[in-house]
Amino acid sequence: MSVLSPAVPGRDDFLGHPKGVYVCFFTEMWERFSFYGMKALLLLYLTKYHLFADGAGYDLIGAYGGLVYCIPVIGGLLADRWLGMRKAVVFGGLLLVAGHAGMALEGVAAVSDGGVVTRDEGALRTMYLSLALIVMGVGFLKPNITGIVGRLYPPGDPRRDGGFSLFYAGINLGALLASLVCGYLGETLGWRYGFGAAGIGMLLGLAMFLWGQRYLQGHAEPPSPSALRASVLGVRREWTIYLGAALGVLPLAWLMWAAANGAFALGGELSLALVLMLVVLLVVLGWFGWFITTQCTATQRRQMLALMAMIFMCLVFFTLYEQTYGSWVMFTDRLLTKDLFPSLVHAPGVLVWSDSLAANLGLFIGTAPWSTWGLLAMPVAFVVAVRASERGATSAARTIFLGVAGVMVALVLRDSLVLPQTAGSLTYLGALFLVVLAPIFAWLWAALGRRGRDPSKPFKGALGLVFGGLSFVPLALAAQQVGETGVMASVWWLVLAYLLLEIGEMCLAPVSLAAVTELSVPRVVGLMMGMWLLATAFSETLAAQFGKLAALDVPEGEVWDLVQAATGYADLFWLMMWIGLGCGAVALVVSPVLKRMMRSA
Repeated sequence: MSVLSPAVPGRDDFLGHPKGVYVCFFTEMWERFSFYGMKALLLLYLTKYHLFADGAGYDLIGAYGGLVYCIPVIGGLLADRWLGMRKAVVFGGLLLVAGHAGMALEGVAAVSDGGVVTRDEGALRTMYLSLALIVMGVGFLKPNITGIVGRLYPPGDPRRDGGFSLFYAGINLGALLASLVCGYLGETLGWRYGFGAAGIGMLLGLAMFLWGQRYLQGHAEPPSPSALRASVLGVRREWTIYLGAALGVLPLAWLMWAAANGAFALGGELSLALVLMLVVLLVVLGWFGWFITTQCTATQRRQMLALMAMIFMCLVFFTLYEQTYGSWVMFTDRLLTKDLFPSLVHAPGVLVWSDSLAANLGLFIGTAPWSTWGLLAMPVAFVVAVRASERGATSAARTIFLGVAGVMVALVLRDSLVLPQTAGSLTYLGALFLVVLAPIFAWLWAALGRRGRDPSKPFKGALGLVFGGLSFVPLALAAQQVGETGVMASVWWLVLAYLLLEIGEMCLAPVSLAAVTELSVPRVVGLMMGMWLLATAFSETLAAQFGKLAALDVPEGEVWDLVQAATGYADLFWLMMWIGLGCGAVALVVSPVLKRMMRSA
């Protein structure tokens, strides 16, 4: 077994994992903070501020969510062939910063007069362009930051699954804080403050990645610098890639517009964005068939096919999961109470903005969730702790980092109890459970592994599907309760639903990410990570289509029927439960076969 040379001899580990993993942890934390901060607000922003109908809102978030996970197939391929993971991540980060900055330009609120809605078309065009920039940025950043994590562990390193659980905790710490900070700011101070905070988060994530490049051990560099410098049509290949990506933003923006306006949809449902995704899928599947039949050994072929089965499990699970940013948000907004402990909530006073920048800044600081400051302190604490560990002060480094992490937990708990919650901010519950469950599952898998009883990756995936299906039971019961009583149901139904869902996610998602880096042929890891994300792309689109089954389109001047709405949500939630349980049962049956296929000999 080869052992990778550490960046700092003998001191490359921090709390049991390579320091580069923490660099990726915080980079991805900020990227997910920006992404989920915007996503927590997007459907509510479309329906409440720009007065989109439910169906149009679902179509746009479905197209956006699908493309944001479809383009990484291309980003992974370009990084594998020429660009290298480091350059791809930096370029993607720059596009993301620009996209989130554009989302902060909210324009003028839409007005409805006699059923005719007048919208700020300039602001909407800016939004479509901004969404396209985010799509392209994620395409370059997402598959490559994950691929770097896999390369930081030598082959056969038993810490790999635990490392991906840790990395996954970073993803969900960003998502947790995004909902609490961006979701709260967007629905209380103004949409632009929520979107603006997301953009600042991405800028900080890019800064963290640039600072921590020395800890990546050279794994993220271009595979062939000479090929990257080669001329293509008179321009260096590297700049050709950047220019092509920048130009590709324009058709993506047009696809966003088409999805939002129902333009060029085939059969009323098949949007151009979905057509593009299907084309990408067919090309990728064609490549996959060629690759495993002509470029792989028998063992590699078995492993790659087993990996595809794991990826399909992810497609089903995330079709369930993405209801949390669609039907779950709208259901919470309309039919659930919001505050966990109403007696503890401190309602904010009326905010009066002035012409003084200093006064407005002070008002913002006094109003923003306290976890905002913990969010800023965590990466700083890591930098300080790393510097201390390199001077030999390992104990002090551990104390600094874990101490600030403890303060962060306290601030998050404070905000979750004291701040008045909204449908957008309550999406933090999923990430909160994941952050809590991540160390438990990392310990559990490691403890079972030491005893030779660690379940196989396919078995874990099957459990994830079962728990994903069960998560819809509390919400279905809550919807039925609302239909019977006419009274809003308790938010604690939502809490229970998120707990079950995130148990499922911890069983499936981290180990499937680890499987991509472990089972892929090394030279196509980035492309296979893109394929994993392509499955997530289709899950986003499928989730939006399922969400439309419970869409409410109420004519102006009329009141929506609470019983009818509750019935629609209950039917949707029971349907999703059966999908999860049915697919989980099939996965349990085939898991022994997949386990044998994953063996290296």
